[in-house]
Amino acid sequence: MSTTRIPVEAIKGRGSATQLAHRFSRDERDAWDDGWDTLADLQADRPAQIRTQIHFEDAKSVISRNDSPDIPFDASINPYRGCEHGCIYCFARPTHSYLNFSPGLDFETQLIAKRNIADVLRQELARPGYRPSHIAIGTATDCYQPIERELRLTRSVIEVLGEARHPFGLVTKSSAVERDLDLIAPLAQKRLAAVYITITTLDARLARILEPRAAAPHRRLQTIRALVDAGVPVGVSVAPQIPFITEDMEQVLEAAREAGARSAFYTVVRLPWEVAPLFREWLDLHYPQRAARVMARIQEMRGGRDYDADFATRMKGSGLWSELIRRRFETATRRFGLNRERTVSTLEHFRPPGVGGQTHLF
Repeated sequence: MSTTRIPVEAIKGRGSATQLAHRFSRDERDAWDDGWDTLADLQADRPAQIRTQIHFEDAKSVISRNDSPDIPFDASINPYRGCEHGCIYCFARPTHSYLNFSPGLDFETQLIAKRNIADVLRQELARPGYRPSHIAIGTATDCYQPIERELRLTRSVIEVLGEARHPFGLVTKSSAVERDLDLIAPLAQKRLAAVYITITTLDARLARILEPRAAAPHRRLQTIRALVDAGVPVGVSVAPQIPFITEDMEQVLEAAREAGARSAFYTVVRLPWEVAPLFREWLDLHYPQRAARVMARIQEMRGGRDYDADFATRMKGSGLWSELIRRRFETATRRFGLNRERTVSTLEHFRPPGVGGQTHLF
């Protein structure tokens, strides 16, 4: 893919500022001033807003398996590829490279929807050799990003899991999850459902540039209250922790606990592949005075590199700064009474769903 890059400039409602070439691109072109106002013309031709485009995919399978020792689940479902929330730190951005899309703006604007996800999921759950285990929904890209309002793919997944009485948990930054409380709440009563709301910061200004199309922090707290009032077990994710950027972990945990959350977890920022240059661009654009300090601390947690994929350290990092974050988190969770009880799902109610219109006789 040939890509032309122009000077970094914030785009309203988008996290990335450039159409960064992916790692499989054959060439990359940088714009330069040839004395004939070339750069000015490029900037003038660039749209102030970039529209989101949806591409539909017929998936062959929808349940992904992993055996990573640092991940607390081995099965997951992601209805979408790419994410309109535009979180600049998203570790899933490099997956767009396999589709010949840019991990930059394309990841936020060229979205893939698995339109047959419910049918394929029903078939997979109905296979004779299927063995149920807890399924995590939205682990790579948000299952309640804005296009879910119309496409309702996540809702269709929950309907199938509910039909099969299959346990699941989902993680989101969106208040749109409240729409599906009619499905989630009854399943939660049977210990089949739990929801985790990500609140990276309570700073509304920071959230607007860090996660430009996600719900505002105060709205996510309202979502926690709504879920708790409906009887749904709720946890809060304060991920990722970014040195000198997300500095209010304790305040987030306290506010989430007051809203009704009972558990919490965190990770430190991960910058694999193309995420590293995108994040550096973001720092240069929004925090130029502290960019060097931020990257120095990130590298300190990653053995001197932007990223280290070692299973032992990739989620929490290593070194002094990583230890400081860990102690802050553990101290805060003890103080606010989080993680005292574990939400345990049950597999005993599982029953294979009907396929092709068939229903259970007994």
